[in-house]
Amino acid sequence: MAHYKLALVGFGNVGRALARLLLRKQDELEARYRITFIVTGICTSRHGAAINPDGLNIERVLSLVENGEHLSVISAQPASPTGVDFIRACPAEVLFENTPVNHQTGQPAIDHIRTALEAGMHAITANKGPVVHAYGELSSLAARLGRRFLFESAVMDGAPIFSLFRHTLPLAHLQGFTGILNSCTNLILERMERGETFDQAVAYAQSIGIAETDPSADVDGWDAAVKVAALVTVLMGFPLTPQQVPRQGIRGLAPESLAQARQEGKRWKLVCSAEQEGGLVHTSVAPQLVPVDSPLFSVGGTSSFVQFHTDTLPGLGILESNPGPDTTAYGLLADFIHAVC
Repeated sequence: MAHYKLALVGFGNVGRALARLLLRKQDELEARYRITFIVTGICTSRHGAAINPDGLNIERVLSLVENGEHLSVISAQPASPTGVDFIRACPAEVLFENTPVNHQTGQPAIDHIRTALEAGMHAITANKGPVVHAYGELSSLAARLGRRFLFESAVMDGAPIFSLFRHTLPLAHLQGFTGILNSCTNLILERMERGETFDQAVAYAQSIGIAETDPSADVDGWDAAVKVAALVTVLMGFPLTPQQVPRQGIRGLAPESLAQARQEGKRWKLVCSAEQEGGLVHTSVAPQLVPVDSPLFSVGGTSSFVQFHTDTLPGLGILESNPGPDTTAYGLLADFIHAVC
């Protein structure tokens, strides 16, 4: 039986979904993988932090956070709300890093993960920033220290993309991919096809929690670009930042254009692509007219899809239907199992 102490930095929708999933899967982890765990620390941006070497009561933590209360009331020792200081003070073997993504620099998540690895922890994240801005550094550091740096949930939530190539496609060389990687814009475009204005469609996406108060990361293509950069960096071996991905968002599309396209048997989609040619990788994020015979045509709502082109499998696709925090949390749980088993 292996027992692990877990620390969580970031406790928003994904962090809370992970906490609930750990509780739900606790008995299965023990029965199937001989893994037991306690959560020794949680650090949040709004509700402070708590550390208890003997384990926090996760249900109590969830109740406190959802009622807007401060976690210091259950901390067994002073706990800094600053991520790096919290990680250094928290006794743990595994860190789950789930702070908001910084497309421009990857910070402070990079520092969080570096600190955790240097403290002897496995580092698991759903954050795309460290993947595109520090993948080489953090992977090398983890290997040198005998730890794991894993990030399955960074692209398409819990869909097994990185682990697919890591574990089940030996000697398959990725030559390119095409897909819809931003579910928010996919939903917005679908609603605009039905006659809503851009602002109305964005407001709906915000009302259901798909779009942020400032939707620019989605509608201007930044979220899609950082996912393209992550896939190219990790799976194709070409370090790439989102700033290097040619990017065009969906603000310029009018409902009339989308309705006209449907009448012609086509649809506008925010298409992400990468293709290797002559030692270079050409990437793009841009609205494209997709014909009815394209696998992208029927990807609706908040679903995502990517089709990989390898030297052995020319058209391998993964579809994720209407994901949410629970699916992202599953990717984190899967990484935990892969890290310690």
